[in-house]
Amino acid sequence: MGDIAEDETSFYSNAEDYWRDVPPTVDGMLGGYGSISSIDINGSKAFLQKFLGEGEGKTGMSCALDCGAGIGRITKRLLLPLFKTVDLVDVTQEFLDKAKTYLGEESKRVGNYYCNGLQDFVPESGRYDVIWIQWVIGHLTDDHLVEFLRRCQKALRPNGLIVIKDNVSYEGVVPDEVDSSVCRDLEILHSLVGRAGLRLVHEEQQMNFPKEIYQVHTLALR
Repeated sequence: MGDIAEDETSFYSNAEDYWRDVPPTVDGMLGGYGSISSIDINGSKAFLQKFLGEGEGKTGMSCALDCGAGIGRITKRLLLPLFKTVDLVDVTQEFLDKAKTYLGEESKRVGNYYCNGLQDFVPESGRYDVIWIQWVIGHLTDDHLVEFLRRCQKALRPNGLIVIKDNVSYEGVVPDEVDSSVCRDLEILHSLVGRAGLRLVHEEQQMNFPKEIYQVHTLALR
């Protein structure tokens, strides 16, 4: 991916510029596909609930991190119903400001709103049961993604889980000039996960999404 991210600075700044112009709505967060939000959340909930609960080897439910959180669509409908506390991190301050009202009464259970790009973000060591990373890894270069996943692993509590849910291409790396991102195939994603020292615990394809969008896969890692 060296060529694509040759000008790393503009790769990141162009993405920031793109998101700055996106309306702080569910439809804006989903690039005009707001209608798939419920299908997405229900799939994520079924995936996550395989791991959560009491007992040996189960993932706790005290604190989660929503990466690339936007206005908090996933925090509101997936994470806050399951976890006592949720932190949000996003590169766009306007989205985080909107999250405070969008989340309503439940926003009092948000621990922190971090305005950072993930390439610079260092999650607090040992804080999180689940780190949820959805539709955002394409905004990181390969090296930054590997480094971010390593930092995430250090931020997990015992039996904690990192979840990546994202588009996968059919082959290779496909650049998107519009939002300054890339889409990687599954083989490349698996190799980056391995480079980060993480193991794949479980993987599923999200079903019932529109045919014209990329396949979306969910990976549980630790």
